Amino acid sequence: MTTGVDTAVILAAGMGSRLREELDDRPKGLLELGDRPIVEESILKLAQAGVGRVVIVTGYMREAYEQLARAYPDLVVTTNNDVYDKSGSMYSLYCAREHLKRDFLLLESDLIYEQKALTEVLACRSDSCVLLSDWTHSGDEVFVSTRDGRLVDMSKDRSSLADAPAGELVGITKVSVALFRQMEDFSGDAFQRSLMVDYETDCLVGVASIHPIECRVVEGLLWAEIDDPAHLVRARTTVYPAIRARDSLSIR
Repeated sequence: MTTGVDTAVILAAGMGSRLREELDDRPKGLLELGDRPIVEESILKLAQAGVGRVVIVTGYMREAYEQLARAYPDLVVTTNNDVYDKSGSMYSLYCAREHLKRDFLLLESDLIYEQKALTEVLACRSDSCVLLSDWTHSGDEVFVSTRDGRLVDMSKDRSSLADAPAGELVGITKVSVALFRQMEDFSGDAFQRSLMVDYETDCLVGVASIHPIECRVVEGLLWAEIDDPAHLVRARTTVYPAIRARDSLSIR
């Protein structure tokens, strides 16, 4: 597939504290549900979608990701968030800024998803796009409200949204250089007070009024975020096998 986006950022700095018993001596992205760690499967899907460079923002157990990058020297690079335990996801993204001179895809290391997720977000006509699904009922969802198909607000507390949510945040976003610069400006002010700033609920929402961000809702999309033991059970027993089956059918 040829698209105008050839770079992706995977945020992988966190400790995965809610999964420590399962992880042992690995960061969360190196969980294995199949033959490879989930972050490696994500890298290969990105490459299949036309991405030629993947920037992994490391932090906790950075050496594990650096070893993975050595296995893909022409595709993967790493950059480190030295204060990963005192900062939020926007600061991790900020740590990758020297690599981000063109539009890029933004993901997190604990996602599993079908290839269609990338196809859909890359097909957005707008320069920036947030991917949404219908309801997974997985727990810990982020609900997103829109107006005219564009981002207005998002929250884990559905009742806090002024409008009914249009969908659930997947965690795959197409970010234009122009949008990223505005996120940098927004977060630069916030960082003066605290590094605990999220790229989604803080920065994307914070700049949406000055930079329109398309929201693309894909019904029936197969994906899961793995944050806690219940997420892991759902991913392992239900979602991941369905993704494998659907992706296998799609390439025949």
